[in-house]
Amino acid sequence: MEILRTPDDRFTGLAGFDLPPRYIEVAAGDGTDATLRLAYVEAGDPAGPVVLLLHGEPSWSYLYRTMIPVLADAGLRVIAPDLVGFGRSDKPAAMEDHTYERHVEWLRAALFDALDLEAVTLFCQDWGGLLGLRLVGEHPDRFARICAANTGLPDGTRRLPEAWWRFHDFVQNTPDLPVGFLVASGVANGMAPDVQAAYDAPFPDAAYKAGPRAMPGLIPQTLDDPATPANQAAWEVLRRFDRPVLCLFSDSDPITKGGERALIERIPGAAGQPHASVPGGHFLQEDSGPQIAARVVDWIGSTP
Repeated sequence: MEILRTPDDRFTGLAGFDLPPRYIEVAAGDGTDATLRLAYVEAGDPAGPVVLLLHGEPSWSYLYRTMIPVLADAGLRVIAPDLVGFGRSDKPAAMEDHTYERHVEWLRAALFDALDLEAVTLFCQDWGGLLGLRLVGEHPDRFARICAANTGLPDGTRRLPEAWWRFHDFVQNTPDLPVGFLVASGVANGMAPDVQAAYDAPFPDAAYKAGPRAMPGLIPQTLDDPATPANQAAWEVLRRFDRPVLCLFSDSDPITKGGERALIERIPGAAGQPHASVPGGHFLQEDSGPQIAARVVDWIGSTP
């Protein structure tokens, strides 16, 4: 496995994001002794309840920069990792190095083996849910709550909407993905140039973009997909998960619109929770970050 590492100077002077990175080494999983460096940021009370913020495709923990202060000021311990292949984390250079199973294991090793997180409140969006909900299904005792935002856990029985397929085809046909442009296209209120540049920062050139290019093709949409059995097994656990589950989906995301119904109807812990539609596009953290964080703080306080 060829592993690339974004130079640190690419992250100098990021707009609105000055938290220092921390790093964890996880096994590469390629049959050798190679390791990958997974980055994360942490804020708030080290002894406070854990809130885990998981980003998706093609963003990184920068996506949570306006939510982290609100959560931290409420006395929570906030942890926001960068998925392998994204942000400050190492980047396997070949698309085939990225599999659903490896991404689950890389994240599991960091969160549970290295950080030993317990009683986690999960906030997940996009691939953050495909990985986070899978981890809940495989390690339910590690989680106290789930807040799902514009995400889900595909089980091979449903084809994604045409808006997603247009994104998929663009990614497949564009080796040098304009990552900042893609994120900016998924917000409702526009994006300042320096913010868009921060989403481009992890990727000096096309060689670093195997992760963003690979992820759309890893979503199980057929019964014979390699990830389908594990996701279906996770759903068997989620159907019995009775700890609080909150859905905060945005009001203008053509990809995940209506996706909250599957979570609300199928997970017992979602019953009676204050689910809400919030203003924003696919990357609703950019459109309504502080407001979403305030909702999460109130919700955690009401579900001790």
